[in-house]
Amino acid sequence: MKGYLGEFEELVLLTIANLGSDAYGLALIRDINERAGRNLSMGGMHSTLTRLEEKGYITSYLGEPTNERGGRRKRYFELTSSGIASLNDMKALRDELWANAKVNLSI
Repeated sequence: MKGYLGEFEELVLLTIANLGSDAYGLALIRDINERAGRNLSMGGMHSTLTRLEEKGYITSYLGEPTNERGGRRKRYFELTSSGIASLNDMKALRDELWANAKVNLSI
């Protein structure tokens, strides 16, 4: 089920790419909150991650149990080739729009 990539979905995919092997739910929330000044909930993040996985843009796996989580395991996320392709398509579109803008966007 591929489809439209929303602005927040793009932000989550790029954050997964930035965090690499440390891309799990709470780390994603913290990074996005810090970088984008958002106040995200775990529920909102979970629904976005589920949607991205359904679209085939990410996969997930469970890490090892940790003492800090009372023996629970973290779910980690990775980009798929479709996710990377979708990000590249969005970047190309944005680059084209910036390059062809009739208004000076330089500040």
